[in-house]
Amino acid sequence: MTQGRQADTAAFAVGMPAPAATGWRAVFAFPNPVNEYAARITAGLVVVAAVATLVSGVGWGLVLIAAGFWLRVLFGPRISPFALLSVKVLAPRVGPAKLVPGPPKRFAQGIGAVLSTAAVVLFFAGFALGAWILLALLIVAASLESFVGFCLGCAIFGILQRRGLIPADVCEACNNIALRRL
Repeated sequence: MTQGRQADTAAFAVGMPAPAATGWRAVFAFPNPVNEYAARITAGLVVVAAVATLVSGVGWGLVLIAAGFWLRVLFGPRISPFALLSVKVLAPRVGPAKLVPGPPKRFAQGIGAVLSTAAVVLFFAGFALGAWILLALLIVAASLESFVGFCLGCAIFGILQRRGLIPADVCEACNNIALRRL
């Protein structure tokens, strides 16, 4: 395990933020660990935006949803309006942070980015029904995260990691039950 991964793992084990990244890594850094409450609130905001877009039938709503996912996957919660609202305003009102590993959450945001981008492409290519189906899938996944606390993207991440498709050192806390906080 690399020195940086050891620091990330040690930080997660004690519930402290990992050391700050520098240079380009800092620009594209994603927090590890993350506050599960903030992630769930962000998912709830995605549900609200997606349902409003689906009901209104306005394709530009798809663009805004996709942009939000890309901002979160690339830059973490630093730029995304939904994530900033969740992390800075709403989650602190819920109570103390419940820390969970960051890499699975970033993976889940990546799935959302791909699906929402595909929905945008389908909508503006004239295949609105396909776009709305993809948006409905996003609503289901975001609803599971927000209302039930089940992150579908995180579950997929875990399956891929157990099968060796995602290296174990990407998320040592996911891989080592002794490091998980209950």
